[in-house]
Amino acid sequence: MTDSQPQLKYEEHHELGYLERLLLTRGFGLAQWVMLACAVIGVSLALFHLYVAAFGTPEGRSFRSIHLTGMLILAFCAKPLFRAHMWDPIVQPGEGGNGRRMLGFAVDMAIVGFVLFAQVWTIYDIEAFHLRFGEKELPDLIIGGIMVLLVLEATRRAVGWAMVIITGFFIFHALYANYFFGFFYGPPVRFGKFIDELFMSSNGMFGIPIHVCSTYIVLFIIFGALLIRSGAGKFFIDLAVALTGHRVGGPAKASAVASGFMGTVSGSAVANVVTTGSFTIPLMKNLGYRAKFAAAVEACASSGGQITPPIMGAAAFIMAEFLAVPYVDIIIAASIPAFLYFATIYFMVHLEAEKHNIGRIDRDLLPKAGPVLRRGWHLLIALAVLIYFLVSGYTPMKSAFWGIAALFVLSFINRDTRMSPMDILAALESGIRATMPVTIACACAGLIIGSVFVSGLGLKFTQSVIEISGGNLFVLLALTGVSAIILGMGITTTAVYITVAALIVPAVIKIGVEPIAAHMFAFYFGVVSSITPPVALASFAGAAIAKTPPMATAIESTRVGIAKYLVPLVFVYNPSLLFVGPMWLTVYSGVMTMLGLWVLSIAIEGWYRGRLDMTMRGATFVAAILVLWPPTGEIYGIPDYVLEIAGIGLAALLLAPRFLAARKSGSGQLEGTSDA
Repeated sequence: MTDSQPQLKYEEHHELGYLERLLLTRGFGLAQWVMLACAVIGVSLALFHLYVAAFGTPEGRSFRSIHLTGMLILAFCAKPLFRAHMWDPIVQPGEGGNGRRMLGFAVDMAIVGFVLFAQVWTIYDIEAFHLRFGEKELPDLIIGGIMVLLVLEATRRAVGWAMVIITGFFIFHALYANYFFGFFYGPPVRFGKFIDELFMSSNGMFGIPIHVCSTYIVLFIIFGALLIRSGAGKFFIDLAVALTGHRVGGPAKASAVASGFMGTVSGSAVANVVTTGSFTIPLMKNLGYRAKFAAAVEACASSGGQITPPIMGAAAFIMAEFLAVPYVDIIIAASIPAFLYFATIYFMVHLEAEKHNIGRIDRDLLPKAGPVLRRGWHLLIALAVLIYFLVSGYTPMKSAFWGIAALFVLSFINRDTRMSPMDILAALESGIRATMPVTIACACAGLIIGSVFVSGLGLKFTQSVIEISGGNLFVLLALTGVSAIILGMGITTTAVYITVAALIVPAVIKIGVEPIAAHMFAFYFGVVSSITPPVALASFAGAAIAKTPPMATAIESTRVGIAKYLVPLVFVYNPSLLFVGPMWLTVYSGVMTMLGLWVLSIAIEGWYRGRLDMTMRGATFVAAILVLWPPTGEIYGIPDYVLEIAGIGLAALLLAPRFLAARKSGSGQLEGTSDA
């Protein structure tokens, strides 16, 4: 413990929404009128989705079109041409460059006008529009072609160039496949058929990704926004610190627990880092943790939010749709892997604390669990209501609606969580604003799926990947994992998952992997890019708070978050971790995997009741791999259970003497091994 005790004082910060910015604005120019319009659109869209959740969806193509139209308008206004932000003035008196800004504003407004026109054209007579499928008129072709280009432009602004380039490749391939070579060669798709698939039908940009985003994802994001506004972030951090702060390495453990709590309401890794990390990272540094390690722990714990039930990343909802299973099945399947991931972070934190002789926080400085629970217990009821409806068989949309309704009522129980009308409006707008880039990514991913489907590339790609791997499952998984990580460097988790699920997952399933394990594998490796160099956004956010080199922090994150790379491999070979098969096997596999990850953490950290030399670390690593070895029957004639027994025996042989010697000394570690 350092001489200066940490001060457990922090505030919960909200990103200012458009309504709040308008209240703080003195002048009211053209930009402010646009901001007000976007705020009204955001709140109106949120109320519209709540109404639909309560009373049922209208005609499917119309509903998806309304959702996408609203999000496109927000995208073009929130990311304007020639200005950094929407709230930047369009005309700056006395400064140059106004002509360029006015041109950008005029282009943006023209685009918004066309998007609205296309929406009216589509839904004015939706039955006639559907009847024109396959027999399009010239205006349908023109409007459809321009809308494809506008979705790409919105993607460029809201998501980035990488996804535009990837989508552009598949679109170009579909239209001009006869100019390609190898397995990319094929007959080109006529432009009319292309527009049929990507714009006229309920596929393409209005396919499964947009369907899931408009029905499930937006409501769960609104639920999370309301929960945060009610003070859930502060409550979760307080509760995590109260439960773990007094233990060895308490602040880092609190970071893992708090980020796990936050993961139940937020699927954004970077947002979780900023929310909990602004408190936990300085506290970890103050207690003696290395700054780089503190940032890595927060990044790894926060990125776990996307794999943590009940509200996982947006891709989890799309996975349920692809697998044609209830979302609650995805929650159940994801529960043990998520627990194993956070448990491994907890192990690493504990070993690091012992290694550097980092003490505990004085209980007098910690919030008490009882008062914390009394202040925020009702917020947990809102989560319980959400889970109850999911488990009871209600749709995710209806479950999210009742969770939101329960949260709204329950928030008035305590003065600290009571939301003002402005809080409610700001939360609704914030939820829509957070959904906007997800929706744009889903629309663009729909273009990829539609292009791959209409060109027939998907089937050829699946067969080619199997041929490249030679039918070897491990090689195929390695190709899948590397592809997902590379894609994740430039596009969102949702888009990564959809792309990999469309192109590679069918090949994984074809050689015998359980469908849910194959899809979950793609999901995990889409998420892991947030902590994997060179583009590790969660790690970079943690590095900014900790004031450490971003790339070094990202490398440290891959060490701390090792479970996110290994657990997917384990559950592909052993799907009992996803509750596939008998319950006894699930329990047994969970315990053995936990034991293997504990031993692996010791090998990686190089510490157990004292420092491990390289020979000991290598032997411990071998023991961990043997314990984690999946039940594949046998290897080189040796039954898999023999490998597990050998791993447990080797681990016990290596670590038991150190445990007994440390207990005998009474210090918790071997004499002369402290790094303090």
